[in-house]
Amino acid sequence: MTSSSFFIFVDGTPVSVNAGQTTLDAIVAWQPQIAESISNDSRILTDSRGLPADPAAPAFAGAIFRVVSNRQLRPESGSSIE
Repeated sequence: MTSSSFFIFVDGTPVSVNAGQTTLDAIVAWQPQIAESISNDSRILTDSRGLPADPAAPAFAGAIFRVVSNRQLRPESGSSIE
């Protein structure tokens, strides 16, 4: 790894990032199917506290993320889908 690269952590896995990449860029290079699920809003990226994180933001060394289900897409209980 060169001095212009570093690691972020996604679901507990170290992911190599090149300086200037966004978090989503790094996830695309690491696991394209996970990146696609974030891009199509079926899953979202959260920070280490569980708060939504912007995948288009520049990545920074040591950042911790989780990829979780996007609950906003689920219908409310008791409602029907037509």
